[in-house]
Amino acid sequence: MNKNDFRIAFMGTPEFALESLKKIIEENFQVVCVVTATDKPAGRGKKISESAIKKFAIQNNIPVLQPPNLKDIEFINDLNSFHAHLNVVVAFRMLPEAVWAMPPDGTINLHASLLPDYRGAAPINRVIINGEKKTGLSTFFIEKDIDTGKIILQKEIQIPAHMNAGELHDTLMVEGATLLIKTIVLIISGNVSPKPQSHVKVPKTAPKIHSEDCKIPWNKNANTIYNHIRGLSPFPGAWTEVVIQGREIIKVKIFETTVISEVHKIKVGSIISDNKTYLKVAVDGGFLFINELQVPGKKRMGIKDFLLGNSPNQWKIDIEDNN
Repeated sequence: MNKNDFRIAFMGTPEFALESLKKIIEENFQVVCVVTATDKPAGRGKKISESAIKKFAIQNNIPVLQPPNLKDIEFINDLNSFHAHLNVVVAFRMLPEAVWAMPPDGTINLHASLLPDYRGAAPINRVIINGEKKTGLSTFFIEKDIDTGKIILQKEIQIPAHMNAGELHDTLMVEGATLLIKTIVLIISGNVSPKPQSHVKVPKTAPKIHSEDCKIPWNKNANTIYNHIRGLSPFPGAWTEVVIQGREIIKVKIFETTVISEVHKIKVGSIISDNKTYLKVAVDGGFLFINELQVPGKKRMGIKDFLLGNSPNQWKIDIEDNN
């Protein structure tokens, strides 16, 4: 079949999905409709916000479906009316069988890990938090159980020791769009040969990140803490509670650190600073220098700018409350 006659329904919501949709349009594939999240209030003014996918679809005259419930019969009928040959899913919700089994060529998903490892909602954060040296991308056919379908293509991506979750997100977003195009071309050509996911007795998982998951575990070793912070940077952000002058408790987000390995006898969690150029925290195996942070009511800032108006030597980290 000619790719211009091959009909694609695209499903996604965040920026990660937008790169793939743009690439599909650039390659002149026919996207007959887009399915994305409903509009939601956002920001201080709680103004109604449209997803990046919806905005792009409207600009390109692509019909948009925004079902609150993916099992709703009206939505199922609307989607079916577009007669898509293939559903393409990137960073979207779990689909009911009535949706993923609808197109004759199936439903494919782009996942930001080397499946079967890191199935779940937060593979990008989790691989860095766990200190992995590599990750990757997988395209696969969606089946009943989430992230378990037959693999079409995979691409391995190296993770430099300094890379944070935001940087890895952007790398995977671009590389993923390219892998998705290769996958669609294979399906249209009829040369696709999907393979069952390799058997792993206990695959690593990537559950959704909750606020408590972001609390900095100061009792862990230096590298574990370093990976925890970069794995949550810039979003949602690793945090810790500090006590100021024994009274006020504030939540501080930390976005960037440097590890200095050093043998010392300083109490873990002790804050050391010259109040001008550096702020470091004593941890097991060395010190964690804080390079960028954010305190309540302020913007994210570099440590020198922060120290112009703050004296962290008056701070204390309650280790028991931060683990």
